[in-house]
Amino acid sequence: MSIFKRLRDLTMSNVNAIIDKAEDPIKMTDQYIRDMAEDLEDAEKAVAAQIAIEKKFKQLYEEQEALVTKRNQQAHAAAQAGNADLARRALEEKKSAEVKLVEYKSSFDQNKASADNLRGKLDEMRKQLTQMKNKRETLVARFNAAKAQTEINKAMSGFSSDSASAGLKRMEDKMLQAEAQAEASNEMSSGNKSLDDEFEKLNKDQGVEDELAALMKQYDKQ
Repeated sequence: MSIFKRLRDLTMSNVNAIIDKAEDPIKMTDQYIRDMAEDLEDAEKAVAAQIAIEKKFKQLYEEQEALVTKRNQQAHAAAQAGNADLARRALEEKKSAEVKLVEYKSSFDQNKASADNLRGKLDEMRKQLTQMKNKRETLVARFNAAKAQTEINKAMSGFSSDSASAGLKRMEDKMLQAEAQAEASNEMSSGNKSLDDEFEKLNKDQGVEDELAALMKQYDKQ
């Protein structure tokens, strides 16, 4: 996998689209965060290596630049002293250093451009990772709220005020029916008394009447 494949392929819009289709957006988001963190670590190593190359060529061309200046000064000093041979040698080394200076400076410029490009991509990766981490909590809250709403809707899908009223009416009808059956049962029970029961009640009633008549007769004599 390319070091910057995640940066190229997983823009925030692409991530959002994939998460919207995911069965579990929270797990998918966490996985993207882990993947992006790993890619960021790899990218940081690659950028560090590129920066090291950039610094190396900078050091080389600065050394040659300093050598060109030094040999030029030495050539002038030798010429002033009348030492043509020494001046010639200084100028030869100066020319050789100038050639190396051009080569090293060109390599430095190329590697610095590459390092700057990688630095920009690295900063973008860090920005996206931060955005993803910041967005995770919002995604968690939204996902949990959506799940709760779905469960509530599912539970209430077969429930309505009309069905509740109809159910209550059915219960009232059943209660009235049960009360009517109980009342009818009592009436039937009262109407099915045996002959012995009737005579027993009659005897009980007659005993009360006899006692009442005797009591009234006692006071009539006074």
